[in-house]
Amino acid sequence: MESKHSLLVILVLWLEVEGAPPKVCFPQHFMFGVATAAYQIEGAWNVSGKGESIWDRYTHRHPERIFDHSSGDVAADSYHQLREDVRLLVELGVQHYRFSISWPRILPMGLSNDINEDGIRYYSELIDELRAHRIEPTVTMYHWDLPQSLQDLGGWTNPIIADYFLDYARVLFDHFGDRVKVWFTFNEPLSFCHDGYGGLDAPGANSSGFEAYLCGHNVLRAHGYTYRLYQQSYRHHQQGVVGIALDFAWLEPATTSEGDQRAAETARQFRFGWFAHPIFSSEGDYPPIMRVRIDEISKRQHFPRSRLPTFTPEEVALIRGSSDFMGLNHYTTYLIAQGDGKIYPQPSFNTDMGVVTTQKQEWPKSNSTWLRVVPWGFRRALNYIKQKYNNPPVFVTENGISLERSNRDVRRVGYMASYLSAMYAAMSDGCDVRGYTYWSLIDNFEWRRGFSERFGLYDVDYSSASRKRTPRMSANYFSKLARTRCLPDSWN
Repeated sequence: MESKHSLLVILVLWLEVEGAPPKVCFPQHFMFGVATAAYQIEGAWNVSGKGESIWDRYTHRHPERIFDHSSGDVAADSYHQLREDVRLLVELGVQHYRFSISWPRILPMGLSNDINEDGIRYYSELIDELRAHRIEPTVTMYHWDLPQSLQDLGGWTNPIIADYFLDYARVLFDHFGDRVKVWFTFNEPLSFCHDGYGGLDAPGANSSGFEAYLCGHNVLRAHGYTYRLYQQSYRHHQQGVVGIALDFAWLEPATTSEGDQRAAETARQFRFGWFAHPIFSSEGDYPPIMRVRIDEISKRQHFPRSRLPTFTPEEVALIRGSSDFMGLNHYTTYLIAQGDGKIYPQPSFNTDMGVVTTQKQEWPKSNSTWLRVVPWGFRRALNYIKQKYNNPPVFVTENGISLERSNRDVRRVGYMASYLSAMYAAMSDGCDVRGYTYWSLIDNFEWRRGFSERFGLYDVDYSSASRKRTPRMSANYFSKLARTRCLPDSWN
């Protein structure tokens, strides 16, 4: 049962959104949709020629690192329920569906000399089914499920992977580009580099401040190569666009002190500028504060060279401007204070960044420890992007909340209403926001949290053989939003 107190708090937060009007309606061209990712919903992990991914290997070898010891082996079984998921999309009345393609389902060993025809068939069928119902497929090439065979070669720390990713992208353009007009190269490189190569997400390298930077460097190279490939060889006849989805929690100074103000901007550059600055800034390359701090700290740690790799001038030019829009994943806000300035001998992203990150206890909680409800941070994040990167077209690619399992998810509706109002206020500020995507369509495997966190508009019953989907109150609310492009007055 949803708490009346929690609902009241969210409603107050909604009303506190600066300038929020009583009736919010979005432009007629504005697109509403929902998102999922291959490993989190598809299942069918080893059927019909699919290769092993790093998340397959990781969950099988280290079930103790997953909160409920689960895996994505079956997940929501979307591989076998393609038409049922499209039926839900039609029921919602959305204009687009953002899904990811599993690299090992297309190229079982990660290399383009062996193309899995069943993988091509599956995604081609999904794309055709979406288009038959006038739902735009917006496709993510990489949402964290790297072929294990490539991880065996070093994964994203090996420079050759940029070439292998380019080969993979060419296969996708060749087979689906006639019907897919919106591409995202990567989803949240900060997450899979910082948490996977720098932490304990798959592949679990736990090499913060070292392998994490190697991963980011090669991801940016791969993105730049892919964008230029499409620009030179596909755009003229496929008429599509290519971008990247970056995650950006708003980072607010903990106090008005000059130190905390500086610390917050440093944190923004490390956590967002790491990938945004090389692509979207006028000068390109890594943010200067990252370059200066990591170079200096590496020197003080007695490394012969910086732990942050260096782009060649040609690579800087290749990556700069390599996106037709910015995909933005936004969920929450943090407070940033200046750190103690200590330098530890062990490499660490947090030492390099040098700040203290907290959240206010009074901010409403979700079912994820990291996610608190702070809608005003959404508006500030969008305005920061406008000011810092010359107001690029922004496509909100993820926004949502995890809650305890319930179909009367009043707090999820309140979250959406408050964040959408904040986004509308940002658009009134002049931010160029083109679309909104709720995460997620259905409950899914939430990485190391397993099935313990429910983000879906539709409940998934994992105890049923059919993985039965049931609409929540939020599905009805989102359907009204998507069909009218106005925030609904009624929540039931």
